[in-house]
Amino acid sequence: MSQLIDFRVDPNNYRHWRVEYDGAIANLFMDVDEDGGLFDGYQLKLNSYDLGVDIELNDIVQRMRFEHPEVKVVVMRSAKDKVFCAGANIRMLGGAAHSHKVNFCKFTNETRNAFEAAEEESGQKYIAAVKGACAGGGYELALACNHIMLTDDSQSSVALPEVPLLAVLPGTGGLTRVTDKRKVRRDLADIFCATEEGVKGKRAKDWKLVDDVFKNSVFDEKVVERANEFVAASSKTEVEAGIKLNPLKRQIDEDGNVAYSCVEVTIDREGRTATLTLNGPDQPAPETMNEFQALGDQAYLLRLAREFEDAILHLRLNEMDLGLWVIRTQGDPELLLQHEALLAQNAEHWLANEVRHYWKRTLKRVDVTSRSLMAQVEHGSCFAGVLAELLWAVDRSYMMEDEFEGDNRPIAKITLSNDNFGTYPMGNGLSRLETRFLDEVEHIEALKAQIGEPMEADDADENGLVTMLLDDIDWEDEIRIFLEERASFSPDAMTGMEANLRFAGPETMETRIFGRLTAWQNWIFNRPNAVGEDGALQRYGTGLRGNYNMERV
Repeated sequence: MSQLIDFRVDPNNYRHWRVEYDGAIANLFMDVDEDGGLFDGYQLKLNSYDLGVDIELNDIVQRMRFEHPEVKVVVMRSAKDKVFCAGANIRMLGGAAHSHKVNFCKFTNETRNAFEAAEEESGQKYIAAVKGACAGGGYELALACNHIMLTDDSQSSVALPEVPLLAVLPGTGGLTRVTDKRKVRRDLADIFCATEEGVKGKRAKDWKLVDDVFKNSVFDEKVVERANEFVAASSKTEVEAGIKLNPLKRQIDEDGNVAYSCVEVTIDREGRTATLTLNGPDQPAPETMNEFQALGDQAYLLRLAREFEDAILHLRLNEMDLGLWVIRTQGDPELLLQHEALLAQNAEHWLANEVRHYWKRTLKRVDVTSRSLMAQVEHGSCFAGVLAELLWAVDRSYMMEDEFEGDNRPIAKITLSNDNFGTYPMGNGLSRLETRFLDEVEHIEALKAQIGEPMEADDADENGLVTMLLDDIDWEDEIRIFLEERASFSPDAMTGMEANLRFAGPETMETRIFGRLTAWQNWIFNRPNAVGEDGALQRYGTGLRGNYNMERV
């Protein structure tokens, strides 16, 4: 591994953001440290950002939900004069490896989705208060907010100049949100996305690029007024205090194996495989949400979600050669279902709601991870409820059949819960079971009738919940053959195949961002017109345009 990218953040050491809390309103200031880049070779001028800036933002968004549930409105501002945000740092993009650029865009997309959904999920509405230039990824930050306010002066504008300036696409959902969310007319969107200087004032509002435009002299006053209006209109339940998210404890050994309290990651470099084992609870569930809240971030399902998410992000960015992830579970499924049931029975409780949505976001990270994914349903496993979701997130699953000689673990079973039928939807708006059995309504209803009934191998297979059953004679050989075969395929082809197969069903704004837009950007990031020696990213700032191959491909 080269430089380790760590997604664990200490709020006391933020370099790029600061938050001021004022009761129901939080003011989030973007104040990027120019010299605080994740790598050498560039400065983060004009509030431009790299992955490190967004890692902090992701942490803030998460803490806003858990540590500050009293917040109903978040006002995103710039602490810099004359600039809101210049977007992703061009020198970083020009110098970064292709894989880093792609994973950077994916992570920023996930972060934008998280605070975009915060109003619906947590009653926290985000306002973008735009003063100064707001370009590229900066406008994409604003687009992900629920409401955009723009000051009307000679220096303030919104822009998506990637196509004319950089020969790439807006990488964080800009094209999709302009049309699908903002409902900007296609022809006006075409002008907007082909214009370097952006759009200002009244025109920006008329084109639906922003929601409010006010003169600079009254802008700050109007932002406060609008924030208070949103607070007054909020139906969010009043919460006195949140819980603290303490630093995750993690150990990485010299071979790259990773250990948390509930999650273990074992690395096989020769086989290009990472095995993630999620361990079930070792204690009964708390009896009440007061007891759950008293446990804070050590409550089992919250702790497991945080550790699993960190493992996903760590492997994505630091272990790119590991093309196959094997997902295992071990533990008591009945205990796991007790923990899940407590949250389900108290779904209106603010903390139960946040943990359930946290799991939804974490499972979505699995869905969009560009790795081959396989689950092993072994004896002693606890694929039940929320962890059973992983069986339908992976590309294939193999389940042990009958007893294995010398294996004294409980027989392998799969148990469905109510939460498997909509609590953790995919980006397409469907549950993973609905996506697996597309338009098979009768099958879904039949599965609902088996909620809470542990299914051994034959029943799980009959219900289509696993890919293949294997006995003790075939288990090791068949698993080995699959792993070797998968490792021999082209990673590019596998990524394309997996991404296309995973998202069956309706297209949504989210699937368009992670599918269509991401795929096109991935392709463009390989093209010399963008990244070649004379491409636009390399020539940016020199006064020369990229030297383009003008053939349409």
